[in-house]
Amino acid sequence: MDKNKLYRLIPKVDTIMEREAIQDFDAEVDRKYILTIVRQELEALRIFIDETDNVDIVKQRIDGTESNIIRSLNGIKQGNLKRVINCTGVIVHTNLGRSILSDEIFEEIKQKLIGYTNLEYDLESGTRGSRHSIVESLLCLVTGAESAMIVNNNAAAVMLILNTLSLNKETIVSRGELVEIGGSFRIPEVMKMSGAKLVEVGTTNKTRLSDYERALSENTGTIMKVHTSNYAIVGFSESVGIEALANLGRSEDVFLIEDLGSGTLVDFKPYGISHEPTVKESVEKGIDVVTFSGDKLLGGPQAGLIVGKKHLIDRMKKNQLARALRVDKFTLAALESVLKIYLKEEHAFKKIPTLNMITQDKERIRSKAESLKNMLVENGINSNIKVVESESMIGGGSLPVALIPSYAVEIEPLNRKISALEKELR
Repeated sequence: MDKNKLYRLIPKVDTIMEREAIQDFDAEVDRKYILTIVRQELEALRIFIDETDNVDIVKQRIDGTESNIIRSLNGIKQGNLKRVINCTGVIVHTNLGRSILSDEIFEEIKQKLIGYTNLEYDLESGTRGSRHSIVESLLCLVTGAESAMIVNNNAAAVMLILNTLSLNKETIVSRGELVEIGGSFRIPEVMKMSGAKLVEVGTTNKTRLSDYERALSENTGTIMKVHTSNYAIVGFSESVGIEALANLGRSEDVFLIEDLGSGTLVDFKPYGISHEPTVKESVEKGIDVVTFSGDKLLGGPQAGLIVGKKHLIDRMKKNQLARALRVDKFTLAALESVLKIYLKEEHAFKKIPTLNMITQDKERIRSKAESLKNMLVENGINSNIKVVESESMIGGGSLPVALIPSYAVEIEPLNRKISALEKELR
């Protein structure tokens, strides 16, 4: 195989730039960027020739050079983030952006952000303000906490708390709560980055109060309770309640932290869904600092919410990490709009899409499934399609054992493989 002959088949840059299909992009993309894309594709083609020994496959790739460049240019124009239809049966789907915002919430956010805002300006005094104050009073009101602050996600919230309260000190955690939080990120590794020293107690399935008591030392800074919101241990198991840990922390002058993970401000039990501890319950039971996510059960943007004792959160606000982990005006605007809805709990279940979907009437789900079925039929999907009873999951590391009675669209492809249909649907 003479690869030099193949290299000579590669079209020249100038030739490609003169082609009409490429020049059509001039109206929206500067020539310098088109040139960069062309050169990147030709370099990738050279590498492909170097690594491939099948002449026919190489020639196919060379023949497709212009098409690949056009595909790349279209991709740049259209952007990578696209709106999709969630047909997975999982409501808070991490890969699909977790919780979504309603049109009403989005419109309110838009009105705040199309101009300048008082992000760090106090309109009462006319002096510099703090972005922490944007949602702090609302968050305190709906959780009953003394103080609050926001960082960019829940892992960041845990890291900031430990770095502030337990730097170079020990943090006691049950072995059954050393969870992986997704994307191969794990609580022990987050703790290590914070500068806290992990002390594991108990076993995977059983941890008693006496385990925590024996682990206490002069160097203990905090006890951390991690709510297992993304999995459940059932059967021969035992764990220590937060009231007992709060009492232990107070008696030993050790701070108690609870990472609620997904976190919720409302009780789902009236809707037939197993009870998930609310943030307010944790605050009322004496936890010093509680963390939870903004984009899961809360139904807002990605954020790490920290609530608890004022003197502790004041220390976190002064930590240099707070600057690195802070959120921007887009996140604060969205979070404020979502939190305002919680002031009337019955409105939350109607106006926050995540809560509305979790508690949606089964027949309404059936109607939506029928609409999806009709859409597929009208678009000529060559398959047997029908609506069947099913169960959905909440997802996003939330309520792992809760199953929601639902309906699904069942598709049986005709004369082709399932993988081919799946690709076509995508």
